[in-house]
Amino acid sequence: MRSILKHYIIIPFLTCIFMLNDACAQDVHFSQFFESPLWRNPSLAGIFTGDVRVQGVYRDQWNSVTNAYRTGSLNAEIKMPVGKSDDFITTGLQLLFDRAGTIGWTSTHVLPALNYHKSLSGNHNRYLSLGFMGGMVQRRFDPSKMTTNSTYNGTGTGENLSQPSFTYLDGSVGLSFNSDLGEDPANNYYIGAAYHHFNRPNNSFYRNINIELHPKWVFSAGLRMGISETSFLTLQADHSRQGGFSETVAGAMLGLKLGDDMDHPDYVLQAGTYLRWNDALIPVIKIDYAPFSVALSYDANISTLKPTSYGRGGTELSVSYVGFRKSGNSSSGFSHCPRF
Repeated sequence: MRSILKHYIIIPFLTCIFMLNDACAQDVHFSQFFESPLWRNPSLAGIFTGDVRVQGVYRDQWNSVTNAYRTGSLNAEIKMPVGKSDDFITTGLQLLFDRAGTIGWTSTHVLPALNYHKSLSGNHNRYLSLGFMGGMVQRRFDPSKMTTNSTYNGTGTGENLSQPSFTYLDGSVGLSFNSDLGEDPANNYYIGAAYHHFNRPNNSFYRNINIELHPKWVFSAGLRMGISETSFLTLQADHSRQGGFSETVAGAMLGLKLGDDMDHPDYVLQAGTYLRWNDALIPVIKIDYAPFSVALSYDANISTLKPTSYGRGGTELSVSYVGFRKSGNSSSGFSHCPRF
């Protein structure tokens, strides 16, 4: 009985050790990826209708399998015009917290961002954006909660870990193109690519200089277009590659405007479904009550883990604020501005 018990205690720990020390370890991801734009691509900062955007996402995953992954993201952006031109600059900050497992495996990210939007047309919203993001990342765990074979033999953990935490600097760069579609400025799209961890930071509790965090490519796209005076369709997708891993998530949401003024509706209701290929089906509902939005999604597991998880995956809740400044330095007075 003890050998069976030790097996089930040791395996999750070793899995975490190997995954986080393996150069192919994957980054945190969100099903509502569209609510954490800086985490996708720093050049997507500022591509919204407004001057200020603050977004928070909380994810609770795999409660039915093991100690849940709990992940929180908070990003803030301020967009400002550059002189009297149609160019803009966006400053931002990405904060992220991730905690998982019995030993409290925790990652904390503090990443400032800067994005420059260069206007490519005097008659249309067409912008080429170049963004950078970089800062500090800390990883840590609680060694007092760690259990291995050596623990039962009375010889400690048997792991030669110099310290239960380490900190490193991380950096990302991204490029995106944002444009209106046709004559209606409300119809627009974006495409972008980002290169994360370009400095290949060391990623080992053993302080092994040969273990680096693999760079990650993220390719993003989105399209928003009106269907009628009261409805619109939004399609968005991400494809990421990191080491030997890849992930594709895409889907669509239908929006319905409610109120007497369709240019400034009282409410906007959105609902749709996203698919993370070979992993999860993700229904999403969202309510906009300007300047706030709230969205709720759920991962219905369709992967090979489904028999163990009973189809249950992760729940995500996001809250966002988008508004204009009242000062004369607001983008509200400009005929052209990056938006989506």
